[in-house]
Formats: sequence, C-alpha cells, structure tokens
Amino acid sequence: VRIDKVGKYIQEKFAHTYYHEIGLGIDFTARDLQKTCIEEGNPWEIAKAFDGSAIISQFINKEEFTDLNNINFHLNLNGNTVQSGNSGEMLFSIDQIISYASQFFTLKTGDIIFTGTPKGVGKVAINDLLEGWIEDRRMLNFRVK
Repeated sequence: VRIDKVGKYIQEKFAHTYYHEIGLGIDFTARDLQKTCIEEGNPWEIAKAFDGSAIISQFINKEEFTDLNNINFHLNLNGNTVQSGNSGEMLFSIDQIISYASQFFTLKTGDIIFTGTPKGVGKVAINDLLEGWIEDRRMLNFRVK
C-alpha cells in the first residue's frame, strides 16, 4: 500500500482516504545474518534492511478492484508457485493496519506499508527467476543477483 497524504491518529473509517494504490512487494531476509545476530544478542536490522532487500512493483489504482478484501496474488519461483494468497486471508485489513500504524508514527506521502506474507517463505539462489502476480497481472519479474 502506498500512502498518498500525511496522517496521524487516523480513524479506521477514514483510512481508505489515505491511499489510492496497491502493489506487490517482496521483503527479503538474510537468514544467515539474522541467525548470527540472534546468536550474538544483537538487533537483526541488517538482515532485513540491506541494499535491494525490498522489491516493489508498480502500483495499481485500488478502484480497479471490485473488492479490496478479495484480491488473489501469488509468487512463482522458477515457474513454480511457492506462495499464494488472497487479501481476504489477511489478519488485519489495509484500513486497520493504516489506522493502527498511524497511532505510533506519522504516515507521510510516499510511505509504503507491507501488509503481510502468505505461507511458503523459502530460500532463493542466485539466478532464480521470481514472478509476482496480482490476479492475472504480472507485477514482478526479475532474477536474483
């Protein structure tokens, strides 16, 4: 979800006015770094915030969807579907997430909120081909470097 206006303490009933586009993203985790950080008792931010760790697609106007709570999406790894989900399976709706997050920090124009990950998280290797889809629209298409 890409935020398109500044907001703080946003009521859930108004959250839908703070975004007009959704996209698809992958937030990678360097599990080897994460494990080392955990073992050493260190924060593991470096395992989540390294260069190229968040791949983000183009965005689609939310008006193109009949129901934001019924959007299918999936991720293919080398042609095989490894993750699939539906926005209706999210624990919290986009509006709930925006409202909740805005209680702790100001949302600003251009902020991006990742809303969650379906089951199927796994390893990738150099040269793997990843393709991410929202419904029948390919949103991501890249090889791991």
